[in-house]
Amino acid sequence: MEKEISKLLKEKLIKQYGEDLTRKILSGYMEKKNASLRVNTLKTSVDEIKKNLIENEIEYKEVKWSKEALILQNVEEEKIRELDIYKDGKIYMQSLSSMIPAIVLEPKTGENILDMAAAPGGKTTQMAALSGNGAMITACEKNKIRFERMKYNLQKQGATRVNALMQDSRRLDDFFKFDKILLDAPCSGSGTDNIFKPNFTKELIEKSAKTEQELIEKAIKILKKDGIIVYSTCSILEEENEEVVEKILKKANAEILEINEIEDIQKLPTRIKGTMCIMPSKLYEGFFIAKIRKIK
Repeated sequence: MEKEISKLLKEKLIKQYGEDLTRKILSGYMEKKNASLRVNTLKTSVDEIKKNLIENEIEYKEVKWSKEALILQNVEEEKIRELDIYKDGKIYMQSLSSMIPAIVLEPKTGENILDMAAAPGGKTTQMAALSGNGAMITACEKNKIRFERMKYNLQKQGATRVNALMQDSRRLDDFFKFDKILLDAPCSGSGTDNIFKPNFTKELIEKSAKTEQELIEKAIKILKKDGIIVYSTCSILEEENEEVVEKILKKANAEILEINEIEDIQKLPTRIKGTMCIMPSKLYEGFFIAKIRKIK
């Protein structure tokens, strides 16, 4: 059965991006995505994983912006899950777009970092690896089933300096103060296959935007002076992206930091200079990223 894109989404995209760009976005939704993985450098090396893939006759492509990211060419994700490198936590199956927020945050040894909506733990374990397990990470997830899944992934990936909290991060005590915060916010999924599901509705978009606003307001409150928030969603709609960021910039003493150029990614225009919105394509999900610094 052919996938159908809702009238609601088409109208929103045309209003935001115009008809020509909307046609390209709609075409990108229809592309079958290649599976991609992230090498877990806490347990192995990129060279070891490449060698293992070659031994298993699995073709891969490298990614210019991350040596740990590999695009798989001739296999489905299910096949990778049968390999020992997967079972041993030496790799993590992760979409390319979702690897970018942690790279933009640049977690470092000694930093106190909060992952506000952390399950199932892909970005948390990525930050642990990027910092060589040197960052102190607090990872929040309010749903018990998702929390248990996250704890399992943290252990499997060898992320040893993560404090996992089964908590809605909006309810964290204001006593907490963090150097950096990753807020990969729950969203409508308008950059992903979620657009083909029955739950993709006007109500979902509005509910997501409300939650995102509450989360980013909390993030600014518990961020240290000169601290950094990376705000991201797998949505390409301005209600969940630019509008959320613009509101917090008006309320708080904060500024946008320009994201360094990332090669080989088709981007959509954003109305906030320095932010980034990835166009849905064969390799990438639609994804928005903003880097924010708290001035005082």
